Amino acid sequence: MSSETAVGRERFLLVSVSTADAPAATRVRVWRKLRSLGALYLQQSVCLLPDREAVRRQVARLLASVRADGGTVRQLTVDITDATEYAQLIGEFNTERDVEYGEVVERAPDLLKELETETTRGNATYAEVEESEADLERFEKWLAKIAVRDYFHAPGGPAAREAVERCRAALAAFEDAAIAAQDGTHHPADQPDTSALPASATLRAVE
Repeated sequence: MSSETAVGRERFLLVSVSTADAPAATRVRVWRKLRSLGALYLQQSVCLLPDREAVRRQVARLLASVRADGGTVRQLTVDITDATEYAQLIGEFNTERDVEYGEVVERAPDLLKELETETTRGNATYAEVEESEADLERFEKWLAKIAVRDYFHAPGGPAAREAVERCRAALAAFEDAAIAAQDGTHHPADQPDTSALPASATLRAVE
């Protein structure tokens, strides 16, 4: 649950981290963690995050580890009382998420093109299905990570989700083609025994 001001606006965590006296690995860890949380940098080493319970817990653990490594940290809870400034900050958070969503939208057609190409070639096979499933899984995980840090429902989200859904539907159709090709070229008696194979080596059922 978010922590809100009296006027209904969300509070923020102002986080300042100095790793000058800490190992170089600490600086990299801090940067990665704050970026994964969707921190909005105001200047070098100073960033904002929504004051939400899950975020607070993760920030607290991070800052404790930085202190243990010899770094200097500070965390403040701030209210943005100016409506224009508040709206601008929300817009900046959303802009960063939209950039990430835009990358999903930009790259998703590569998977669609690959499926189309293999279909045209008549190459709808188990191997191609599994390879494309791995690609789709990467897209789904990528999208899920962005969604976790999309605190203010950036407008680019629906387009990214739609792009991944198109990939999912295209892969399902490609899988149907692979099954049809298998059924059309082999009799049941000719089917290999896959009972001893790992799950990754068998074709998943169409959902």
